[in-house]
Amino acid sequence: MLMQLLYPFLAITGGFIVLLWGADRFVMGGAASARCLGVSPMIIGLTIIGFGTSAPEILVSIIAALDGVPNLAIGNALGSNITNIALVIGVTAMVTPLLVKSEILKREYPIMFSVMLLALVLMWDLQLTFTDGIILLIGLLLILGWMIKIGLDENKQSKHQPQDPLEDEFESEIPKMSLRAAFFWLILGFILLLASSKVLVWGAVEVAHIFGVSDLIIGLTIVALGTSLPELAATVASALKGEHDLAIGNIIGSNIFNLLAVVGIPALIVPVQLEAAVLQRDFLTMIGLSVALFIMAYGLKNAGRVNRFEGFLLVSAYIGYLSWLYIDITA
Repeated sequence: MLMQLLYPFLAITGGFIVLLWGADRFVMGGAASARCLGVSPMIIGLTIIGFGTSAPEILVSIIAALDGVPNLAIGNALGSNITNIALVIGVTAMVTPLLVKSEILKREYPIMFSVMLLALVLMWDLQLTFTDGIILLIGLLLILGWMIKIGLDENKQSKHQPQDPLEDEFESEIPKMSLRAAFFWLILGFILLLASSKVLVWGAVEVAHIFGVSDLIIGLTIVALGTSLPELAATVASALKGEHDLAIGNIIGSNIFNLLAVVGIPALIVPVQLEAAVLQRDFLTMIGLSVALFIMAYGLKNAGRVNRFEGFLLVSAYIGYLSWLYIDITA
């Protein structure tokens, strides 16, 4: 058993390390390239940086679908969303309480819930078809267009009003380098993402076969946790620097991207037959955690706040979810 696990373990460990480093280079190169081409920090932050931390999920999703294990991709998407809210926001709030002040974030909450509802409707029949994938990707394009419009409007308003604090936070996140260097890191990051995703998916599938569990479970746990590490690092770092809006915004943007792209793209490659537990357990958990985050972070009259105790509750919910998965596996 140990010898059987050796190569898959090395593949998963090495794949995650290269995947996370490659994702960081990819986002850095993309953001710097956009800056060199004159794109505003707000638009870069809402699109490239906001969705860029989901690059590991999307590459793993594509490779999983191409390798004939699309349920691993679905598990990765839903598991990453659960991990982002329960573990990433929970741990970050336990390190430092999170304040939510920006109007940008308040506009994004309804979008996230609308996307969850759309995904739920499409997955209700326990299958994802090519048409479903097209609908999800159209939704992604519409939201990207909406975010770009918001960014342009913010730029116009900033000439007459105080600048949104989120604009300053995005500005500080964008690296400064030449266009040639930015393109180099962008291309290298993409190549590393592609190669490491292939290695990681192979290792994950091998582990699933050795332990006799489904690809969905591996996607919900090992793969989801590993591909969520960029969000954890970025969120904690942003919070420690006092950039609380950016910390929450990264998670909301990533969760939207996961449901639209990470779920949608596998359906374009191969029809996906879902397990009933996806709706009864995983989607239900994701919705519950999203509502909990809304209640904690959305201030109706004053600024919202996720305090340390609420962070502890979120982390406890994540542990409870993993226990639920373990019970289902062993039942």
